Amino acid sequence: MANNDFLLQFQEFGEDGDPQSSTRDSTSINMEGTMKPQNQSKAGGPAALGVGNDELDTDDDKAELLSNERKNAPFWTFEYYQTFFDVDTQEVKDRIFGSILPWRGKNFVRLHIRSNPDLYGPFWICATLVFAIAISGNISTFLKHHGNPQFKYVPDFRKVTMAATAIYSYAWLVPLALWGFLTWRNSKVVNSVSYSFLEIVCVYGYSLSIYVPAVVLWIIPSEGVRWFSIVAALCLSGSVLVMTFWPAIRDDRPRVAIAIIVTIVALHVLLAVGCKAYFFSTREYENTSSLGQKEEIKAVSTINTT
Repeated sequence: MANNDFLLQFQEFGEDGDPQSSTRDSTSINMEGTMKPQNQSKAGGPAALGVGNDELDTDDDKAELLSNERKNAPFWTFEYYQTFFDVDTQEVKDRIFGSILPWRGKNFVRLHIRSNPDLYGPFWICATLVFAIAISGNISTFLKHHGNPQFKYVPDFRKVTMAATAIYSYAWLVPLALWGFLTWRNSKVVNSVSYSFLEIVCVYGYSLSIYVPAVVLWIIPSEGVRWFSIVAALCLSGSVLVMTFWPAIRDDRPRVAIAIIVTIVALHVLLAVGCKAYFFSTREYENTSSLGQKEEIKAVSTINTT
């Protein structure tokens, strides 16, 4: 039987005519149709390290699969938008931590977003930030005038509307404008890195997560604490934006690249300072108290005249 098995093998004869030496790296086929490699290559590379090409390309394959699913479903169907929310809790946590703790040389999009860009995280981060600003602003107003008998607390629900308009406009319109500009510049200058609109929305959405705890600290009636939290949040989230978009514009002309970075940072600062100035302004407290005093004086004078 051993002789018959040897005759059923595919053999390649080398120059020395020795079939055994030529079949060391060959593949034998037995009668059952199974293939058995005689020996594996000892050469270096991903296979020798235990990492196959399939494992190295997992993220790219997953992104390609998701893009194919979106292409197959029409944009007016629910299935088309369902893929944008196909993300688990651990991925959202990793992306939030990645946006809060930036690392030099680590691209946020390639490390966290590109494998599966989503809208779930940016949507709920913006919604949480809207309600955090509105609730913290009302609580701050209450604490500021607590103990004042002339002040009557009335929740200001307009803050929810104003905060939602500001946050969602920033999280959608700014990425849209930036994506359009980068697309236009890529048609003139070939850049080594490019981002899709959904990836830019993810970057801006997750970069706002640091503002949620910062806004909660704004409840404390101390301007020093408020400005410290603003500067800390701006440095962390702003650095994520700069390190993410700089590779996409560094191949452009220096003036254009610097202008884009300055615009990104300026709009980010404008959002933070504008929210603090509008929802946590000390002038609002002073105007409210002075208005209450004027109304009280007017009521007392009316009673005296009658």
